[in-house]
Amino acid sequence: MNLEEQVISGLIPEHLAVIMDGNRRWAKLKNLPAKFGHKEGAQRVTDLVRNCVSLGIKYLSIYAFSTENWRRDKKEVDYLMNLLVEFIVKELDYLHKNDVKITLMGNIEDLPEKTKAEVKRSIELTKNNKTLHLNIALSYGSRDEIINAVKSIINDYENNNINIDELDDEKFKGYLFTENMPDPDLLIRTSGEIRLSNFLLYQLAYTEFYFTDVLWPDFNKEELIKAIHNFQNRKRRFGN
Repeated sequence: MNLEEQVISGLIPEHLAVIMDGNRRWAKLKNLPAKFGHKEGAQRVTDLVRNCVSLGIKYLSIYAFSTENWRRDKKEVDYLMNLLVEFIVKELDYLHKNDVKITLMGNIEDLPEKTKAEVKRSIELTKNNKTLHLNIALSYGSRDEIINAVKSIINDYENNNINIDELDDEKFKGYLFTENMPDPDLLIRTSGEIRLSNFLLYQLAYTEFYFTDVLWPDFNKEELIKAIHNFQNRKRRFGN
């Protein structure tokens, strides 16, 4: 039995979170402009979604664009926004036919009009799908998410919609972008960086972390299988 067969026969994470890092470094190593790294990285997103469908993963959360990424050069930001539109246009038919539901974490109003329109179209078309929940973090920052959750709780309290004494972990989760989703079982970060970069800080409390030196454009199915195999060989204690 090869490694992939071993993984398939074992416990597959229900919710996989991925920080896709290393596109620009990949391009630099090849003496190419950054956009070539982003283009190749977008193809790996396509591959990842297909692999998650085939492996039976139920939730996939990907860190596509952070609130901090808006500080990058405008040309690079514009390219990334257009690349997202390309991804949706190219992949939406496959995603819908394979019962993939698309949701967005982040502030959709920050996005350019064309990008915003395509994101909303994809969310509306796939809203009733159930096989894989593809959760895309766009213009997202976890600290902002938590602050906004607190503001919403205060607003509900002031309007007598919540009893503050009944507020617990589960109720708080209902104010986050990941409402109605289980917390991630496994977080993968590529490119050798060992930090969370303001991604799902509340939700990752008991998640297993897997860091790899592989740059995102080189992260293929074999690397995904390695990460899941590593996860399967851990004993999760959840603080016990």
